[in-house]
Amino acid sequence: MEQFTSIVQSKSVTKKIFSLLFLVLLITNAYSQQPLRIACVGNSITYGAKIENREVNSYPAQLGVLLGENYKVANFGVSGTTLLLKGNAPYRNTSAYQKALDFQPDWVFIKLGTNDTKPVNRVFLDGFVQDYKDMIASFRQLPAHPRVVLLLPVPVFSTDTTGITANIIKDKIIPMTRQVAYETGCEVINLYNLLIESPELFPDKVHPNAKGAAVIARRIGEFVKMKTEPSFNLIGALPQEAKPFNFYGFQGYDFTFRERNAKIVIPKQAAPDHPWIWRARFWGHEPQTDIALLERGFHVVYCDVSEMFGNDEALSIWNDYYRFLTRAGLSEKSVMEGMSRGGVYIYRWAATYPERVTAIYADAPVLDLKSWPGGRGEGKGSPATWEIFKKDFGFKSDEEAIVFNGNPLDWAEKIARSGFPMLHVVGDADDVVPVAENTALFEQKIRDAGGSIQVIHKPGIGHHPHSLPNPQPIVDFILKATGGYSD
Repeated sequence: MEQFTSIVQSKSVTKKIFSLLFLVLLITNAYSQQPLRIACVGNSITYGAKIENREVNSYPAQLGVLLGENYKVANFGVSGTTLLLKGNAPYRNTSAYQKALDFQPDWVFIKLGTNDTKPVNRVFLDGFVQDYKDMIASFRQLPAHPRVVLLLPVPVFSTDTTGITANIIKDKIIPMTRQVAYETGCEVINLYNLLIESPELFPDKVHPNAKGAAVIARRIGEFVKMKTEPSFNLIGALPQEAKPFNFYGFQGYDFTFRERNAKIVIPKQAAPDHPWIWRARFWGHEPQTDIALLERGFHVVYCDVSEMFGNDEALSIWNDYYRFLTRAGLSEKSVMEGMSRGGVYIYRWAATYPERVTAIYADAPVLDLKSWPGGRGEGKGSPATWEIFKKDFGFKSDEEAIVFNGNPLDWAEKIARSGFPMLHVVGDADDVVPVAENTALFEQKIRDAGGSIQVIHKPGIGHHPHSLPNPQPIVDFILKATGGYSD
């Protein structure tokens, strides 16, 4: 009888344990199904001032619709507020700031700085960086330890300097915000370049309309849903003597590789498969595409083989650099980026190692050295650089150099058969590297051979400026080529 009672009691205890475990699982599952909380902190642009039916059309409201039921997006924008504590209307003195903290967010998107450009406030800009750091710290110390993302201010199209001032945003607020991102490790989204070519979306030249807010919402939504691999870290593979530097808010490292200068910039969080873009020449010039790709989890790399025009020595150095990078964990294929004479570099590399190339982005590229620096066509040429080219390839006379058949233009059919897509951005008025002698001929040869090439023409633009003020078309091309996401 006692044994039977013991068995019954044991079964009762086991049943209670299973019941408790089931209850714990239910609670855990319910908690895990709680929507992620996103706090949108900012001024009138976050609030949705000047937007009709702002409760529906402000960027936070549109973001909530885009993200769906697994996210809860709250708008804590307050018109007229400053990031500066000494400003005329500090955001941290508002009830919305406290409500944002009480919201216990998982994400915080901060968009402040526009009102800090007013004359009454800009005299206190020396305190901007520290005030920003303090605000970030106040959110990071919350129990949820939210991801804090800094939104660069949108552009201002007004020329009036008595109020919100365009050049102060561009020359002061944005660089300081990037400094904060670098020093705190915060992620950053560049809304400035995203909207710089869209003045029609700013009816009063300061506040975006509903369509402008939609652009902001889409970009942030894309960012929130981006797949990342936070555990991947390339830093451990770098030489001990590598020197850190700030690359527009991202962590860069400068070091020597085979007696050449090399650089690597690390994204805040790497994308899956560890994609990268390899800039061939003119490090840091018109960097908007590189910055946009860093935001999307790409690494940006460089190894200086300048004025070698992709000769055997240059390719040997790059071959070793490629092996170093891929052994460190980067993808087996890279996007190649070449501006001007960099076009020769990337195409000679791609023709030699096509299996290592995902895509080509060439900007006003030199594709025939007779055109530049040779000046044997309509272009101006560069006699001094022509002599360097001759020396690089061991030519003793102009006659030898002119019959050189190792130009990208000469290898177009071979390049086309390699299968990777190509994008060229050219200024139609380029009189340094004439389109007719370079990209136009190359494009026709690639198409005739069945290759894939797109060309973006900039009417009335010369050799400079390179790239696009808003690099989104370039970014979309690269993301499509690499299997990433795009709008």
